[in-house]
Amino acid sequence: MESVILCRYGELFLKAGNRRAFERVLADNIRAAVAELPRARVEQTHGRLFVRLPADEADDAAGRLARVFGLVSVSIARQADAKADLDAITATAVEEARAAVARDRPASFKIESRRSDKRFPKSSLDIDRHVGAAVQAATGLPVDVHAPALRLGIEVGTEVAHVFAGKHEAPGGLPVGASGRALLLLSGGIDSPVAGWLAAKRGLALDAVYFHSPPYVGEKSRDKVVALGKQLARWQALRSITVVPFTTVQKRLRDAGPAELAVVLYRRMMMRIADAVADKLEAAGLVTGENLGQVASQTIENLTAIEAAARRVVLRPLLTYDKVETTALARRIGTYETSILPFEDCCSLFVPAHPATRARAQDAERVEDKLDVAAEIADAVAGSERIVV
Repeated sequence: MESVILCRYGELFLKAGNRRAFERVLADNIRAAVAELPRARVEQTHGRLFVRLPADEADDAAGRLARVFGLVSVSIARQADAKADLDAITATAVEEARAAVARDRPASFKIESRRSDKRFPKSSLDIDRHVGAAVQAATGLPVDVHAPALRLGIEVGTEVAHVFAGKHEAPGGLPVGASGRALLLLSGGIDSPVAGWLAAKRGLALDAVYFHSPPYVGEKSRDKVVALGKQLARWQALRSITVVPFTTVQKRLRDAGPAELAVVLYRRMMMRIADAVADKLEAAGLVTGENLGQVASQTIENLTAIEAAARRVVLRPLLTYDKVETTALARRIGTYETSILPFEDCCSLFVPAHPATRARAQDAERVEDKLDVAAEIADAVAGSERIVV
């Protein structure tokens, strides 16, 4: 027995002349999502994408597709011949309703029909009434048009009709890759994985860079970041992590300037090294988990001084989020429990008691003039390791 999964997208409808290009990227991402299910077939027609596969693989496929950016929802459906009469659609709807009752034990139901083919001789209201009466007679469920436990959907097309019980919500946004490639500065905290997820939602394909400072930061911290990367990869949000040794340059920066500038100096060097990594990966921008005012170092003055060291645009998806919002999203996307594991990263090392809150780029530059910055960048990149996730 075969099932068909309806893949719905929203924002792509607004893309006018570029819509087909966005749809091609989305179709490719859907194929990648179900690649481990070799019997799945992706089809595209009339502004809709479908996945056909054996019924026993449908739940697995729907779970995978619910993590594809660009899709707003997916439904596992049964197919009926729309060229036949309404009775053919009704019979399929009754089968779907009986299966849903056996599986979920709903207390009430509602029929929600839509005709993309307006030539179908019955109106949506007529379909609702006719199918609803048959489903009620077959299952004994009462109708609840306001808050039904079971929403039985019917979509009538030119050739076929699809009947489905409920929807799996998907993240929406744009398909990954439609907006180019960027490099995520990934740490082991809560914020940066969420920032990467949000960047991917806007169509950015991502690689990541992680700054590692052994022996002060152990291998468990590195493993934690790799685990976060793998969790983002489940959303097609990340391809690889470049692990950069940061201990030597971090200590030199700490010793070269006033303690209050240490955090700004670290982050400026991270920007430079990230730029060099991005050169190799052909990434057009940098993404960080920085948030305005969340900690003392993230003032608008400090962010300005830090960004001055970068050659690329720096995107900060979490700039206006508070911690409660970020934490809620981390829980939703599955990174929170890993992020709170008690393994610190290099950002917590050598931090002064009273960091500067109004640093200036020129003050940082005077400290950096004491180092061979180009050599430090080259050494860090040469000692890096790229891990495909």
